[in-house]
Amino acid sequence: MATSSKHVERVLTSLSSGSAAAKSRLAASWQRSFQTHGLDPAVAAHGQRVEARELSDRREAMADVLRLAVPRLDALFGLVGHSGCSVLLTDAEGIVMEHRCTDGDAEVFRAWGLWPGADWSESAEGTNGIGTCLVERRQVTIHRDEHFLARNIGMSCMDAPIHGPDGTLIAALDVSSARTDQTEAFNRLIGAMVAQTAQAIEADTFRAAFPGHRIVVASDDMQGAASLLAVNGDDLVVGATRAARRAYGFGAQGGIAPVPASDILGRDDEARGFEKAERAAVMRALARSGGNVSQAARALGIGRATLYRRMNRLGISQNG
Repeated sequence: MATSSKHVERVLTSLSSGSAAAKSRLAASWQRSFQTHGLDPAVAAHGQRVEARELSDRREAMADVLRLAVPRLDALFGLVGHSGCSVLLTDAEGIVMEHRCTDGDAEVFRAWGLWPGADWSESAEGTNGIGTCLVERRQVTIHRDEHFLARNIGMSCMDAPIHGPDGTLIAALDVSSARTDQTEAFNRLIGAMVAQTAQAIEADTFRAAFPGHRIVVASDDMQGAASLLAVNGDDLVVGATRAARRAYGFGAQGGIAPVPASDILGRDDEARGFEKAERAAVMRALARSGGNVSQAARALGIGRATLYRRMNRLGISQNG
């Protein structure tokens, strides 16, 4: 690990260099930290925090997300907590909402500022797992001296963004470690668990946003995120996760115009037109009644004789 002075020198050299290395994603984040946010990599002051009242207000605004996320955070902490890692969930602005660490590690993480109410936005802390993940809206790992501020180079941070049901960014999930023997290979393993947990939280919030809808797992994208579609009772797609929006060309965020599920999923055998839709409704009623025409007719709200006439017209036999 670089010493603080050597780290500061390395950062400043990169900022003034025109080399290819200085144009990497990491260097771009360092540039934002220095030029946009006016941060000095040598400043050793403690990080920023929000007041208790503001933290409470932010938690209240995220109450539904936190309720769904807590079991996932606990499960993730059960996997990584005893290896000297903390688990954090922030809001979309990088303020820590939830925190998990062992009692033995609490003093260390509190000293690092990895604690509820701490501001880990890129504008406050420069390049770091949480802030850079939120700015770039992608999974990131910031390992030790990849941080911008020299005071943060003792830790490794593995992060993934969480998007809401409408595609907007709502949170970041972080696992941080201050262990001196933390390797990049171990970081990759933890990073995979972080990404998986973030995707699970995203799927949970999506399902909760569309109660009573059919949730269709359409496909998995290249990063393994599930493409979920919410389909209403009229067989129209009315919601899509971030991955599904990418896969099917919906807007990145906001509401989507209802689209027939058969158009999205490419199934030519779906009912089209009123006659085929009617046939499908009759077939479903017969299936639910076990072939009992009288029960099916009652379920459809029509008379038994009327149902027989419709079955005859639609080419449906009583035996299916």
